[in-house]
Amino acid sequence: MSESIAPVSALNTRDVTRDIFSASIGSVACCYTGQPFDTVKVRMQTNPTAFPGVVSTTRSILANEGTAALWKGAVPTAMGMILENAMAFGVNEALKRTFPDEAKQDPTKRPDLIKPFMMGAITGCCSATVLIPSEIVKAKTQVIVGDVGASSTEVYKKMIRQHGLRSLFVGFDAQIMRDAPFYAFFFGTYELNCYLFRTYIPSMPEELNYFLSGGFAGMLGWAAAMPFDVPKTNVQASWDSRVVGSYFPELFRIARERGPLALYTGLGPTIARAFPANAALFLGVEMGKKFFDRFLWA
Repeated sequence: MSESIAPVSALNTRDVTRDIFSASIGSVACCYTGQPFDTVKVRMQTNPTAFPGVVSTTRSILANEGTAALWKGAVPTAMGMILENAMAFGVNEALKRTFPDEAKQDPTKRPDLIKPFMMGAITGCCSATVLIPSEIVKAKTQVIVGDVGASSTEVYKKMIRQHGLRSLFVGFDAQIMRDAPFYAFFFGTYELNCYLFRTYIPSMPEELNYFLSGGFAGMLGWAAAMPFDVPKTNVQASWDSRVVGSYFPELFRIARERGPLALYTGLGPTIARAFPANAALFLGVEMGKKFFDRFLWA
């Protein structure tokens, strides 16, 4: 008489711990790889007159504020990324365990390439609720020119003093509008890229596959989300924005005053950052999983 094996819960302790651990490793690698590009992007988005181009913005920051200024806001960003990616990869992996792809068990079957995009959009809505406080502190910190009041701690204290806890959720609608399309393409194209590399370049080492697939996924994700990111940045960098309701007026204002192409301000440094940062993220996540399986919880 055969014994039935109870299915493992999608939220079992081991898998959830593994998701959080691997996401944390990837997040730190992603943050410190990509932060300089992000600082340049934010300066260009919020003050395009003073910072019109990537090269001139970078030179201005280095000349007037020093190299360390490129990593302004890195600490809250790293903490926010750990929370964000623990949520994002945790939710995404839980969804994959809940709705498994049959091709994972049967290599002769073609994987479902639509499901990862749908799961990614759901993931984006969930992660936005965790990411938003650190995103607001980061945006307000990065637009400060000089050293006076430029630390993340000082910005946070000023936010709480002026507007209370609601200041930690300013632009919530803006966060959702950016993160849903971003994560749809982020996770969707990562799975697609991995499949294509394994199919057409089977000799490629898995580590290189993770690195390249993650880098391209980040680039495509940001290309899709960029028009939503510019008004989001302006809303969250402002001290007068509301929790909900400031996003669409800002989007229409930018398009009306500066033209539709202004919604792609900062695309250059964003795409330049996206490849190395997200390549580091996915490589860190995948290597973190292997380390966890081998040394921490077999």
